[in-house]
Amino acid sequence: MKTNKIISTIIIAVCLNNILQAQDKSTNTLTLKLCVETGIANNLQVLQSDLQMQGAQVNYKQAKMNMLPDLNGSAGHGINQGRSIDPFTNSYINQQVNFASYGLNSGVTLFNGFTLQNSVKQNRLTYEASKMDLQQQKDNLTINIILAYLQVLSSDDILSQLHNQADLSKKQVDRLEQLNKEGAISPSQLSDLKGQYANDQLNIISAQNGLESAKLILCQLMNTPYDRNISLERLDAAAFVVKYENTPDKIYQAALQQFALIKAADLHKQSAEKGVQVARGGLFPTLSLNGSVNTSYSNAATASTFLNTTDVTSSDYVIVNGTQSPVIRKQSNFKTDKISYSDQFNNNRFSSVSLNLRVPIFNSFQQRSRIKLAQLNLKNNDLIFKTTKTQLQQSIEQAHINMMTASDRYKTLLDQVAAFRESFNAAEIRFNAGVGNSIDYLTAKNNLDRSTINLINAKYDFVLRSKVLDYYQGKQLW
Repeated sequence: MKTNKIISTIIIAVCLNNILQAQDKSTNTLTLKLCVETGIANNLQVLQSDLQMQGAQVNYKQAKMNMLPDLNGSAGHGINQGRSIDPFTNSYINQQVNFASYGLNSGVTLFNGFTLQNSVKQNRLTYEASKMDLQQQKDNLTINIILAYLQVLSSDDILSQLHNQADLSKKQVDRLEQLNKEGAISPSQLSDLKGQYANDQLNIISAQNGLESAKLILCQLMNTPYDRNISLERLDAAAFVVKYENTPDKIYQAALQQFALIKAADLHKQSAEKGVQVARGGLFPTLSLNGSVNTSYSNAATASTFLNTTDVTSSDYVIVNGTQSPVIRKQSNFKTDKISYSDQFNNNRFSSVSLNLRVPIFNSFQQRSRIKLAQLNLKNNDLIFKTTKTQLQQSIEQAHINMMTASDRYKTLLDQVAAFRESFNAAEIRFNAGVGNSIDYLTAKNNLDRSTINLINAKYDFVLRSKVLDYYQGKQLW
């Protein structure tokens, strides 16, 4: 019995888990944070900017490595036939010779006008600037995703409002159809309400299309397949009543310290300044220290080993008492052997150390041209930096004006909706009581519907304008 209970419990737990997973997949609710993170992970521009940053990092590391000594090895094998130079004796021989040579050399630059040091600093600044460029790409994508996210929420709210309006019109149509059957109203009143209901249905169709278009734009920004069943987490109601305290000047000062675009422009300018110093370093002499170790081998190399001395009768003779007597000479006997590969490798080894100074005297003014180009690049980056700051200040001022306008418009529409709601309630009571006409009722309803839609748009517009100002200050946007 206990075993059956345990099995039953496991089966129920598995079923509940599958149900919960199915519900989670069916709802497919996305948060603003998840949308932003998904977009950053998939967006092409962000990914390309990240690759550029990685390339700048490689250049920075290589610039540091360029200050280290180099070390290179060489090896060569060959065959000489006919009359050639014996690499072992440097004398002419007429035979086939197998030869080999090996070398190891190293060098380090001791001074070159601080070109290497300034190149390291330039590449470090370029790398830091590329990180800011990447962050700017992420920030731009983030604000666009927030805009699309708010557009989906706004479209969804508008669609819900239109459904409510259509439901109200349908109830009135149903009520008037019953009264018309009883002859209690004029047929024109029923026709007016049917026309209004049809108009509400058309508005729903347009709003549904707008909602799906907003979802499509959001999916495109996230670089994910379009899913018409996605739903978004609603924003906290407190986001709609926030009062923005910071002035444009405070926002601008904060942006100068936090905004990635400003940091990137400043770092690019500093990198260009180091680029001028790198170019000027080419006018200075270059002092380098070099060393090498080399050895060689030849199969023609031989070594003679003394064996003994023997008496050898020569062809010469002397006359002693009228008789020719041959001359006997001492002859040293040697054994000739090939010198082994390892012995030649050790015996032929030689090394060298040199200190070299290269002084640029005339190179067709190439270095002067490089300096001028580097100076022009610096001026260009300086102009970009100044213009970026000016445009940033102008954008912040315009964004603050838009935010204040959106705030005032939202507050005004709150009052307008409240006023039109009272007017509609009164018109509805009179119309239902039969003392009001359809024209007054529809006028009051359309005024309320229009102002309610405007309020929804203004509400999300205010949130967006506030997020833009947070964006300029480098604040968390979700």
